Amino acid sequence: QVQLVESGGGLVQAGGSRRLSCAASASGRTYAMAWFRQAPGKEREFVAGITWFGTRTYYADSVKGRFTISRDNAKNTLYLQMNSLKPEDTAVYYCAARREQSIVVVANAWEYWGQGTQVTVSS
Repeated sequence: QVQLVESGGGLVQAGGSRRLSCAASASGRTYAMAWFRQAPGKEREFVAGITWFGTRTYYADSVKGRFTISRDNAKNTLYLQMNSLKPEDTAVYYCAARREQSIVVVANAWEYWGQGTQVTVSS
């Protein structure tokens, strides 16, 4: 079992930046990790993913060039640096983990989830 706790959400103006963090409980296993988001009335969507060693990262087209995913395995922490934020980035952001090292965009392929953190971008 891996427990995930997100932090860093809040209100930010359009064009601004925010960094999300996800603290993971140590498990002795290796996990791929990802960020998803869900806006009101919409399905949960993939934002970015990263393999255990951080050698491969993947991004949704909507955030490519603006968001950066990274991880510090010594601190058991995943990050999402969000720059040039837009009102359409407003959503609850979730951290996810899976034992398979492949990054997939389908939410139900991820085994462990955090409780989410709200990010609101004002215009």
